Amino acid sequence: MMKKSKSKPMTQILERLCKFDYIDVVIFPEEVILDEPVENWPLCDCLISFHSKGFPLDKAVEYAKLRNPLLINDLNMQYFIQDRREVYRILQEEGIDLPRYAVLNRDPNNPEECNLVEGEDHVEVNGEVFPKPFVEKPVCAEDHNVYIYYPTSAGGGSQRLFRKIGSRSSVYSPESSVRKTGSYIYEEFMPTDGTDVKVYTVGPDYAHAEARKSPALDGKVERDSEGKEIRYPVMLTAMEKLVARKVCLAFKQTVCGFDLLRANGHSFVCDVNGFSFVKNSMKYYDDCAKVLGNMVMRELAPQFHIPWSIPMEAEDIPIVPTTSGTMMELRCVIAIIRHGDRTPKQKMKMEVRHPLFFELFEKYGGYKSGKLKLKKPKQLQEVLDIARLLLVELGQHNDCEIEEKKSKLEQLKTVLEMYGHFSGINRKVQLTYLPNGQLKASSEEEDSQKEGPSLLLVLKWGGELTPAGRVQAEELGRAFRCMYPGGQGDYAGFPGCGLLRLHSTYRHDLKIYASDEGRVQMTAAAFAKGLLALEGELTPILVQMVKSANMNGLLDSDSDSLTDCQQKVKARLHEIMQKNQSFTQEDYQKLAPTGSPSLVNSMDLIENPVKTCDKVHALIQSLTSQIRKRLEDPKSADLQLYHSETLELMLQRWSKLERDFRMKSGRYDISKIPDIYDCIKYDTQHNASLGLEDTLELFRLSRALADIVIPQEYGISKAEKLDIAQAYCVPLLKKIQLDLQRTHEDEAVNKLHPLYSRGVMSPGRHVRTRLYFTSESHVHSLLSIFRYGGLLDEEKDQQWKQAMDYLSAVTELNYMTQIVIMLYEDNNKDPSSEERFHVELHFSPGVKGCEDEENVPLGFGFRPASSENQDKQPNQGSLEDLSQDQPDQAIPISEPITIQRRCPMIRNRKTGSMEVLSETSPTQSTKGSSSYRLFPSRQSPEVKPASGLGSLRSGLFSASVLGVSSSAPNLRDYVRTHHHHHRKPPLSPGSLPCQIELFSMPAVKRFSVSFARHPTNGFEGCSMVPSIYPLETLHNSLSLKQVDEFLNSVCESSTETHAKTMKALSGLFDSQSQSSLYSPQQPLSSSGSETSLRPPSRPLWCEFINAYIVI
Repeated sequence: MMKKSKSKPMTQILERLCKFDYIDVVIFPEEVILDEPVENWPLCDCLISFHSKGFPLDKAVEYAKLRNPLLINDLNMQYFIQDRREVYRILQEEGIDLPRYAVLNRDPNNPEECNLVEGEDHVEVNGEVFPKPFVEKPVCAEDHNVYIYYPTSAGGGSQRLFRKIGSRSSVYSPESSVRKTGSYIYEEFMPTDGTDVKVYTVGPDYAHAEARKSPALDGKVERDSEGKEIRYPVMLTAMEKLVARKVCLAFKQTVCGFDLLRANGHSFVCDVNGFSFVKNSMKYYDDCAKVLGNMVMRELAPQFHIPWSIPMEAEDIPIVPTTSGTMMELRCVIAIIRHGDRTPKQKMKMEVRHPLFFELFEKYGGYKSGKLKLKKPKQLQEVLDIARLLLVELGQHNDCEIEEKKSKLEQLKTVLEMYGHFSGINRKVQLTYLPNGQLKASSEEEDSQKEGPSLLLVLKWGGELTPAGRVQAEELGRAFRCMYPGGQGDYAGFPGCGLLRLHSTYRHDLKIYASDEGRVQMTAAAFAKGLLALEGELTPILVQMVKSANMNGLLDSDSDSLTDCQQKVKARLHEIMQKNQSFTQEDYQKLAPTGSPSLVNSMDLIENPVKTCDKVHALIQSLTSQIRKRLEDPKSADLQLYHSETLELMLQRWSKLERDFRMKSGRYDISKIPDIYDCIKYDTQHNASLGLEDTLELFRLSRALADIVIPQEYGISKAEKLDIAQAYCVPLLKKIQLDLQRTHEDEAVNKLHPLYSRGVMSPGRHVRTRLYFTSESHVHSLLSIFRYGGLLDEEKDQQWKQAMDYLSAVTELNYMTQIVIMLYEDNNKDPSSEERFHVELHFSPGVKGCEDEENVPLGFGFRPASSENQDKQPNQGSLEDLSQDQPDQAIPISEPITIQRRCPMIRNRKTGSMEVLSETSPTQSTKGSSSYRLFPSRQSPEVKPASGLGSLRSGLFSASVLGVSSSAPNLRDYVRTHHHHHRKPPLSPGSLPCQIELFSMPAVKRFSVSFARHPTNGFEGCSMVPSIYPLETLHNSLSLKQVDEFLNSVCESSTETHAKTMKALSGLFDSQSQSSLYSPQQPLSSSGSETSLRPPSRPLWCEFINAYIVI
């Protein structure tokens, strides 16, 4: 009890109150409060009294009746604050937004009798349904054991919050059932992107707000050097100030704390705590004492005519220059990333006619669209029940009316029974209505055709993110931090920099979107965990940080509804690949009209497609017979393979491919090639310990086939590639265009408050990050649009030509492929100038394959510098020479970047780059600087090995090698021991036609390295987690206007998809856009951060500039 009245904030405020001439402060001793009758309590004119554990509130009320002092906080209302039901009732009566909730009152003597129905993924309280995720709060406000329950599709379980103990405020529990004793409030979970806002009022006209990491995210309390929880003051919107006023007056508490959840463009009050102070803010102590002192004097001594003055907050933050000198400022990072390593995707098709299947189809509204997707555990259970029932009937009498094939029903049952539980993340059933039965029998079906309607049942399973995939995503998230200002190491040695600090101080507007596939969502959650240095399970991160972008095709594509163009392309591809002869010149023209080296190389390797398919088929047969032999061997019968697969399941996987690949006609089903490559890639990486023969040969041949089939399914000619890409990507392109436009401050973003921010150099800085996690189809399509949509002319732009050569040499867009767009602003350029905003485009082909090291195409590094003249060149520094820690220096801005000049030179340095230049020396030349080219060449004697971070670049984004952690060893020691791992072959100066030298990044200070703490982790290798290729810059001197006009033209040229796009985008910016993957749908007000969407009448960049000037 005394702890609160003698706490630091209380002492600081009381000391300041004593400075008022006519105010004396008396603190009632604890023994007097507890032991003495109220008649013996000291006299006072004004009483500050608040309830805390052990405080006799009844006596305080009695004292107030007896002496009638001025009450700063009303005492009777403090009874209500102790009961969450009353708090919510009062909030509702005042018209304050709060989450949708229901109260469950249990009689302690009869806990079974209550209006609660619990389902697997929801609860029903008093007839009101709350789907998971939902929150369960004890009705007593003193009980801090609040639980959040997660849906099975996100992994299930619950997060258990409690009063902070040391550095923990919550733990994850696998328990998914609600508590069965006690009374609770059930309310819908609000997706707040992992932050809570605490608001502190002092009277109705003053409110101070602080944001902190949500305790539900990973349960780790961030503390400063003094052990205090880290919080950052943030700006309240006008609406939120009105809410603060209403709360203060409704509960009659002058000094009052309450919690705000900012979600879906609204602010919801979820808790009112009564009397509480801000900790560690001198300005707040000054303001609070001033407001309270004035209030007391005006009420009790009006004769002194105290002027009424409220400390005012600054409404607008000026944009603060982030660094000295003329630096460009990073404003926006947009990344489109493919999901991580997964188990092989598998599917089985069967035609079903049993009435039970039709009943199920009707029950879930399948007749509306003729299609139905079943993913929920309850729905999958119903399919399993039907399969079991039919199998029992088939077993009892063979001549019954069941037309479904027994073998298929058994497979359906086996797959649905896998794992012993359902999780929507790894299985789904699709049903499609066929009015006249199946059109054509597949390779496995008999030719007997039945009359009448049927349903095509497609069962899909597999395709889950593997532990290796999680590690890849988390490590890439860590490496991704390096792209932000001060990304190299522990906040680059001074405060106010580094992504983690940017994010934790609420100057980072981050949104993560993912398609609706489990592997994609889990990749996004693992990436967020690495990016923001979170701990613990992925489920809470997934539910709070990842937004479901399944909004009419933003990141999802219905692979079953291919465009006409895609159908034709597939047919042509199949026809060419069915020829039993060596590829002719005409075939090269037909199949590789773009002349892409990766395609031509694969065609050279294959020579005769049918003969290669014969070899592949024979190799698969050899593989299945080897697995059968292993199964007969008692030693390996119970062998556990990677990710708890059994030899039996592995055999099923390969036997199905063996059956399906060669059809009954003897022709090959080319559409199975990606699946074969998928399976062999998985087994060579994860199950190499089995020591099966010829797997590498199967890998090599199926990869060559897949390198043709996969990219060409997205179009063979440039026109087709563009057409198919637009069908997939227009909604995403529109969204990217908006992201680039709306980088000025949003109302709905948590803004750092400048007046209260100690130790933050640039409270006005705001960086927007938008991360889109998706599958291969979107990444292929987006890359096609950048390559063939006419962004730049290869003939006129040398850098773009080299980028295109590099992209056409890349064979595969593997897991974790990234396309990154970065927007910079040069504050020194005229706001209306095209040079004010500057865009860069980067790309990485993702994870390294099993034997990629030898023949991988090399790009030109991450952010290579442009060139000026030969006399002024930065001293490259060297990795061995990291002993001198010079201060980072800004470099004056030079001419706009053009890549055609002859040699490297000081360039516009951008904050946010991974470069940290050492002191420049105009006298030294760059003979020793390395340049990278497309294809490796042998080192010529006069060129020294690459120096600077560039030579380490290949390791920097290596998922298994580098992260940024404060506890890791220093880079200098790492480099001395591992230097040889990272050298790329340097070039002879004459090895490039135009002798463009692109220098690598110079030495970096204060950089640290960490390894993934994972049993399978290490350097590259098939059984370990493969590392990820570093980002390569495709272009680094685009203007925002150029990019914007390009995106406009691409979107407009796609006429047939235009209407669909607008529908998708209007869906994106209504309630779903701000809602998390699992959030309830809320109507959005116009104040939402990304709500109003109208097609721009002028180019977006003009609007952006105008908005910027207004700010």
